[in-house]
Amino acid sequence: MIEVLTGMGLSAAAGLNAYVPFLLVALVARFTDLVTLPAGLAWIESGWAIGIGSVLLLTEVVLDKIAVVDTINDTVQTLIRPSMGGLMFAATSAAQEADQSSWMADNPWLGVALGVVVSGLVHAGKATARPAVDAGTLGLGTPVVSTAEDTASVGLSLAALFAPLLVIVGLVLLAGALIKLLLVMRRWRRRRRPRAAPVP
Repeated sequence: MIEVLTGMGLSAAAGLNAYVPFLLVALVARFTDLVTLPAGLAWIESGWAIGIGSVLLLTEVVLDKIAVVDTINDTVQTLIRPSMGGLMFAATSAAQEADQSSWMADNPWLGVALGVVVSGLVHAGKATARPAVDAGTLGLGTPVVSTAEDTASVGLSLAALFAPLLVIVGLVLLAGALIKLLLVMRRWRRRRRPRAAPVP
């Protein structure tokens, strides 16, 4: 159960920002004993992977805060975020020994699939809401929402690694925030539609 929560938290975080959970897992695996990556994924904690991940994270953080550019970036990230979610789920569920279960280790494909689905759903919600935020706030809300998403990605990643039970709360709050944002933007669009002239 713990390994599933860890994987889901990191996958959801990847749906918001692919490189935040990647770097946190890489750094924790490299400098602590909390995460021991399986042999096939040990490259994640290599110096070159951390370096490339850092550059990509910086690029993502900047691009995601510029209106219209963020939508283009989301389109590019459509394959990257779900793939990263699957990778993070596979890496941590294979390494996690907190519940002494070998079930996930015996079925690694399920972890990858679940990670891709969770990350893909979060990414889809983000990518759907962002154009509405850009248009509804004339771009002024873009950096605010982006910063909130980055903060949520960091928070989910840390919870997944250090307090997996908090992932449940984080996922509920994330789902609620996305739904609320979509509803607010939908109401705003309805108000902006021109009303038909009354029939004389």
